[in-house]
Amino acid sequence: MKHLITLISILFLASCVSDQTDQYDLVISNVNLIDGTGEPLQAGVSIGIIGGKIAAIDTALPSNEKNRIDGSGKFLIPGLFDCHVHTGNFERDFPRFIHYGVTSIFITGGSLCTNEFYAAMRKQGNQDSIPAPIVFHTSQHFSMEGRHPSKTYSNNNWRDGASIFYLKDTLQIQQLVQEVCKYPIVGIKLTIEDGPAPPFVERIPQSFINQTVKEASKYGMEVFAHISDNIELEMAINGGVQNLVHFTGVNIDPMDSIQMKLLQKFIKINPSWVTTLMIDKSFLYPIHVEWFDSPYMLNAYKESKYEINPGSIEQAKRYIRILMDEYGLSNNSLESFIIPQVEDIRFLDEMGFNMVLGTDTGNDFNFPGYSLHEEMQLLNLGGMKPLNIIKMGSLNAAKMMNAQDSLGSIEVGKIANMVLLDKNPLEEISNSLSINSVIKRGLIQERINE
Repeated sequence: MKHLITLISILFLASCVSDQTDQYDLVISNVNLIDGTGEPLQAGVSIGIIGGKIAAIDTALPSNEKNRIDGSGKFLIPGLFDCHVHTGNFERDFPRFIHYGVTSIFITGGSLCTNEFYAAMRKQGNQDSIPAPIVFHTSQHFSMEGRHPSKTYSNNNWRDGASIFYLKDTLQIQQLVQEVCKYPIVGIKLTIEDGPAPPFVERIPQSFINQTVKEASKYGMEVFAHISDNIELEMAINGGVQNLVHFTGVNIDPMDSIQMKLLQKFIKINPSWVTTLMIDKSFLYPIHVEWFDSPYMLNAYKESKYEINPGSIEQAKRYIRILMDEYGLSNNSLESFIIPQVEDIRFLDEMGFNMVLGTDTGNDFNFPGYSLHEEMQLLNLGGMKPLNIIKMGSLNAAKMMNAQDSLGSIEVGKIANMVLLDKNPLEEISNSLSINSVIKRGLIQERINE
């Protein structure tokens, strides 16, 4: 009888231990945590996940071999956002974003972006069996016929009323805003700029900007504007635009009292501003084929090197000369293009602007997923600290999407989108590419195996 009682006690205790170890769907144990909030690294932390959400963060959590990832010597960061994305083939590009730890993207329109195309992308992002990031998006472009982007990036896919809205007068804007607000958009995409390079088109009139913001506000919607110089920055701010999806082309001068008053006016509405430095680097790729030697670059991207020909090199050089004139540069080194812009971004960040990572993927040398890490490296090249850069690609981005309650940082109650790294990104930001595992909604995602 005594032995029977002992055996029952052992089985009961074993059952209790088993129940405890099965408490979590997944535990990442003893990892170095960089939570995305900007707080310093926490060493020796365990993360418990239940139902796709972060349920516990502690020094130790019960687990077993089946539901545990040993994070010893590794580094955990939030799933990354790319907040300026274009794709003409999301079934191809979405697994590439996941491969590089980009678990959320913000699509800011495009020539294929009909309501049906947007719905198909959202559907892909809302499941977890096929690797795909969570999809946020704006409305279709609000622009005008013969303007940017349909004129400067001309193709047969731009269709008025389907993938773009050509504004003809301010009265029309009320109806269009009402129509797009029926869909799950983050906000209205308004294209102010006159184009990326000569021959420039006309900018959208100020009255159209003002009316779009006014009508959007009636539905609790914000406007995401496409700008590329100081004139357009002033137009956007004076029109009440809340978010800017480009930085390249803008020049911040702290000694310009008029511009500083304008920025002080802008910051009062808590705006977000997307970096997009990769636009400039993408122009330089054809004359820097050594950049394709990165061990982290997918072979599918390296194949772009073989498409470089004398014609594409000449075109690149033409764009580079335009940029050099625009920025007042005497040489075409990467540093000369990037460092002054990062100094401006740092200034805005210190002012309190919500600066957000984005690449403007979509051209030949701006690669889905991989180029977000290039964007991080460019910011670091200009002196921004890795801890702050990671926050720009996680919590700051979630704030711009108004999703900070569920995404953007590794905190209890949030969706378990995370990237496990083999090396410390705070020591060298390029270590963000040392990806061990990508986790989306608590599930380990399949990565591309070459």
